[in-house]
Amino acid sequence: MKSFHGKVAAITGAASGMGRTLALQLAGEGCSLSLSDVDTKGLTETVKLAQNAAEKAGQSIKVTSQKLDVSNREAMYAWADKTVEDYGKVNLIFNNAGVAYATPIEHIDYDRFDWIMGINFWGVVYGTKAFLPHLKASGEGHIINTSSLFGLCAQPTQACYNSTKFAVRGFTESLRQELDMMNCGVSATSVHPGGIKTAIARKSVASPEIEEFTGADAEAGKEFFEKFFITSAEKAADIILKAVKKDKRRVLVGPDAVAMDAMVRTLPESYQAIVVGQMKKMRDKQLARKKRNAVKAA
Repeated sequence: MKSFHGKVAAITGAASGMGRTLALQLAGEGCSLSLSDVDTKGLTETVKLAQNAAEKAGQSIKVTSQKLDVSNREAMYAWADKTVEDYGKVNLIFNNAGVAYATPIEHIDYDRFDWIMGINFWGVVYGTKAFLPHLKASGEGHIINTSSLFGLCAQPTQACYNSTKFAVRGFTESLRQELDMMNCGVSATSVHPGGIKTAIARKSVASPEIEEFTGADAEAGKEFFEKFFITSAEKAADIILKAVKKDKRRVLVGPDAVAMDAMVRTLPESYQAIVVGQMKKMRDKQLARKKRNAVKAA
């Protein structure tokens, strides 16, 4: 797919972050949009911004939106059918919606684990299977599934998130191989973003026990980790769309993703010890800062 002009793209998690910037860049290239999210207010804003982006670029497109919980299988299939009903076809599905849940394994809440798995993994599976027949019917289709840097390497307190993103990676790599064998005009790309400047950290769920590993309470921990989000959502969207045009099997988004991928490939076992060492250093700094602040307050 060398051009998005005249194509139709469906995007989950389109109310903000990478989902929104993907929508705006596609709109500017003349791609019509079927957008979804649970955040209807943000979704309405994205629709307006996409229409403005298209108009500014001199493009004539159609944009529709749908409130959607991607973990609801029936709703996902209904949205896929509605997209084709509205546009007559669909060429791309960006399974982009995602959430975060941080906690030590010892303190995992099973309901929370089901919640994150339902959105991050099953949402990708449902989106892939619901749209695949329609993509094949279009004659030119692409499935873009968002994994993560944490789908390439594991991190302490991120076992639930790691599980979902490693699963997306394996699912998408298998999917791509099957599509290659089918030669049906549809392809797939696994996306591995590093720290992207979106609201995912602020919206994440973290258990109180995370302080044991980070030295900071849940809210302070979110602010701390946001400092490592170094790539803009606009840059991330640009990298992803270029990768789709080049039909890449996977794409690393951000210098941190590139560096960590290289480390894991070079040191597939000992990278874990390096991660532990860095986490301990960060925790010690946090604890020392808290101690100094306590002394000042006294």
